[in-house]
Amino acid sequence: MKRIVRYIVITIIVLTLLSVSGAIYLFFGLPKSDTLQVFSVEATPAMIERGKYLANHVAVCIDCHGNRDWARFSGPVKPGTEGAGGDVFSKEFGFPGTFYAKNITPYGIGHWSDGELYRLITNGVTRNEKPIFPVMPFQAYGKMDPIDVQAIIAYLRTLPSIKNDVPDSDPDFPFNLTMRFIPRPASPQVRPMPEDTLNYGRYLANIAACADCHTPYKKGKPVKEMQLAGGRIFNMPFGTLSSANITPDRYTGIGNWTEEQFVIRFKMYDNPHMEPKKVGKSDFNTVMPWIMFGGMDTRDLKAMYKYLMSLSPIENKVTVFVPAS
Repeated sequence: MKRIVRYIVITIIVLTLLSVSGAIYLFFGLPKSDTLQVFSVEATPAMIERGKYLANHVAVCIDCHGNRDWARFSGPVKPGTEGAGGDVFSKEFGFPGTFYAKNITPYGIGHWSDGELYRLITNGVTRNEKPIFPVMPFQAYGKMDPIDVQAIIAYLRTLPSIKNDVPDSDPDFPFNLTMRFIPRPASPQVRPMPEDTLNYGRYLANIAACADCHTPYKKGKPVKEMQLAGGRIFNMPFGTLSSANITPDRYTGIGNWTEEQFVIRFKMYDNPHMEPKKVGKSDFNTVMPWIMFGGMDTRDLKAMYKYLMSLSPIENKVTVFVPAS
């Protein structure tokens, strides 16, 4: 009897130690990230211009960190709210909690160092060592050339300071714990030369996070074998959206598109004098920021087209829009 009691006591002690060590690791060993760098970005006019292009037309940071007007097609950012944050990603849209896009104007990030911003963008870890929700595709940004990340930081510093205090995100339990496992150290790449069209297109498609939206998700994770085959669901007030198949499948993807058609599809929205059309509450709309991507350089669009057409075609027929009932 004493032996049984001793075994029980030992078992309880071991389990307690394991629980304590697990909690210590969870809260002090995670999230994993790069060592915080101490540096200052050299904000030359060329760097700022490059950052402006990336933040508005490729990585489209301003898309989420602005106030989008969903009464108009593609939800363009309302003038004067660029970088002010406040966009909400809530349970209503299928998220495990309520998450807010932060204010990335100098009002919101003026007290952040360049190294802290760099780690946030590429690792998904705040200056207070907290993980952020990967609706911001920091895993894709972690593969960005460090010079491009620094260019974005240089540009953000030039935005007009907008006073807008954004609430803290509030993840549901147990996701508030499991999200600590998501951040990871960056794996930066050197930006290929534009003449290396295929690899340059691959680089652009990655930092534009095309796969994040154009890959279906299952149990909160992307289905790897269906990458870029479309079908990710977005529940919106105006209806249910499914992202398009952008693999070169000739029947359900973009396999029949010419390079010219691909470029025109984007550039048709590149008209600063054209105000996006108004849409009704149940009319077709999209989360795809066409207005912002429309400003992408034609050379870059051609490179992305070449990369997408180099992929293996995946047959996946998608119903893009089902209006709200």
